[in-house]
Amino acid sequence: MIRPSAFIGVHRRLLFSCLFLFVIALSACRSGPPYQVYVSNEASGDITIIDPVKLEATATVHLGKRPRGIHASSDGKLIFVTLSGSPYAPPGVDESKLPPPDRTADGIGVMDTSNNTVLRKLPSGHDPEQFAVRRDGKMIYVSNEDDHGLSFVNLDTSKVDKTVATGDEPEGVTLTPDEKYVYVTSEVAGTITVVDAQSGDVVKTIKVLLRPRNIVFTPDGSRAYVANENSAALSVIDTAKLEVVNTIHIDETLKPMGMAMTRDGAHLFVTTGRGKKLLFLDLPSGNVVASLVVGDRPWGVALSPDEKLLFTANGPSNDSSVIDVASRTIVKKIKVGDRPWGVITLGR
Repeated sequence: MIRPSAFIGVHRRLLFSCLFLFVIALSACRSGPPYQVYVSNEASGDITIIDPVKLEATATVHLGKRPRGIHASSDGKLIFVTLSGSPYAPPGVDESKLPPPDRTADGIGVMDTSNNTVLRKLPSGHDPEQFAVRRDGKMIYVSNEDDHGLSFVNLDTSKVDKTVATGDEPEGVTLTPDEKYVYVTSEVAGTITVVDAQSGDVVKTIKVLLRPRNIVFTPDGSRAYVANENSAALSVIDTAKLEVVNTIHIDETLKPMGMAMTRDGAHLFVTTGRGKKLLFLDLPSGNVVASLVVGDRPWGVALSPDEKLLFTANGPSNDSSVIDVASRTIVKKIKVGDRPWGVITLGR
């Protein structure tokens, strides 16, 4: 004969098991996706936030005029975005006929990732575009196209400490992995200016090719890869010698723009603007091993934290392509804001 107490014990264990599963499920719902995707939209003046699990846009945060360059603080609590009051001037536009710039709109917007609120706007210079943030959160290095230089923005004082001349139309800005130097592209001069991150002294100006756009470093910092939009090529810089040691040529119809590298430094992904493609490069060999049409004028590109997915910002089509890295296929295209420019992923 089974005693009543035995039934009670079984029921208690079942109840506790159900409660445990309920708590786990509730916790999963509250925690949300393991990371989020943030896309800056130049024309609509906002950021689109994407859930990478549901593969859909979940929020839009208004920032200001022409948000482009986008990065997060090392602790993930803040997102910084460049804002510009200079009128949009695509290639072929007569700039003399454009309206005057709104200098009050220039700056770096700061957003709190915990509640998606804009906290303040930091000073920068005229027409800021791209930038790099120190891991200690003390300094932002930002390229200002209309000032022809790199500004050091002090995050403790919220002031510009200095501006270093880097050549006309500076754009790409990247810190070396050891954060001792800042590399800055000049679209007009076709150069990379290497700047001491502490003193602001120009260490060297390196000639590359036509219209350099972006720079990425290998994890050990020994090589820098530069995307030269109008030369259909990547320049490879030896950072010890501070000179170009190799050039990777791609299809001459393509225009290399944004880049993302895997943490092991073995693979590089390159967007090609009006070429509409994403390139997959094997860095040990320097070969393009695959390409994929991802959208109209893809610019920004970012890897997911687990490096399984890629996200591109496709300007004219107002969407972000989600690409499975292993199969090299598009999983989905997600509608974002107007003229998406930059994209980052941020773990939670």
